Amino acid sequence: MSEVIRILHVLGNTQLGGAESRIMDLYRHMDRSRVQFDFLVHTNEKGHFDEEIKELGGQIYRVPRFRLYNYFSYKRALKEFFKLHHDFRAVQGHITSTAAIYLPIAKKAGVPVTIAHARSAGVDKGAKGRLTRWMRRNLSKKTDYMFTCSRLAGISVFGKKAVRDGKTIFIPNAIDCQAFAYDEKIREQMRERLGIRDQYVIGHVGRFHYAKNHEYLLQVFANLCNGGKLKDNLINDIGSQGEKRRDYVLLLLGEGSGMEDAKRLAEQLGIAERVRFLGNQNPVYDYYQAMDYFVYPSRYEGLPGTIVEAQASGLRCLMSDSICEEVAATELVHRMSIEKEAGEWAAYLERTADYTRRSFAKEMQEAGFDVSVQTEKMTAFYETGEWK
Repeated sequence: MSEVIRILHVLGNTQLGGAESRIMDLYRHMDRSRVQFDFLVHTNEKGHFDEEIKELGGQIYRVPRFRLYNYFSYKRALKEFFKLHHDFRAVQGHITSTAAIYLPIAKKAGVPVTIAHARSAGVDKGAKGRLTRWMRRNLSKKTDYMFTCSRLAGISVFGKKAVRDGKTIFIPNAIDCQAFAYDEKIREQMRERLGIRDQYVIGHVGRFHYAKNHEYLLQVFANLCNGGKLKDNLINDIGSQGEKRRDYVLLLLGEGSGMEDAKRLAEQLGIAERVRFLGNQNPVYDYYQAMDYFVYPSRYEGLPGTIVEAQASGLRCLMSDSICEEVAATELVHRMSIEKEAGEWAAYLERTADYTRRSFAKEMQEAGFDVSVQTEKMTAFYETGEWK
């Protein structure tokens, strides 16, 4: 029996985020007698997936979080780590802001293959974003492979030239499609559990962060609830003449630093009683069953796995046109600019609210978004070090 090879994934933490969830989906389906995952995280805090990682046979290592002022101590910590731990077949860096630091260190320590994995098509606003762009400027020259979840993510992280020259490799954010397949019985059970009867449920899954644009989502939802007739003229009229078409509820799954601001805005808009802040939920797939429409007005994304999940469950989706086209794999998805008034989004939702729901799991599998297909490709890559 050949020795198990180990792959080190570099992350900020092991909480319930998009990149972390996609890696765990892959890890669960991997033949762990052949390939094992370990994790290098930039926190001392326990993560959501820590116990599961250990149960699956993975190790979790920790280094300090990078701050500009600790550049030298950060670099020293990584040198010390890879001096002791260099027997990985590959290091796959999902934190691309500092990948130009840790990937060359891993390579010099003897790791055969280094991978930078672009999972976002934007950066934070302000000085932090400018610093991220500056630190990525030469990343394409400091890694063996450049993985990207979308063309926009590849351009954002590695630059237009690397994408244009075909040096990046598209790796779709794959899920267990069948787990999200629409099921009427589960839908009824979840809606009863959530106390939802005849309401029409707008859904969103994502951390409360600038990129996700929750403030715009809440404004869209306020239009649906109030027909555009809001106090203080916070929202423009959508032409509904003040009539409520449906009894709407908004389910927000996720956590993050912007949650309290979102709660305050919901109060200001007079919709707090209709908005459910459900926090992180795992497993999440049953919550999609309870929804009727999925709305995602992100400012930027890599390739949101949530849109993949929503499509597999047969949900009609309205998303920002700043999100990559690759994720729109079925006719369920419509893209719209967030430069439009929130009322225009609300009007579109009202016009398209009625449809016959069914599972699209098979269509998403055939489109290449199923984790079982990706597991085979990634196993072959990890074992050979060559992408075929």
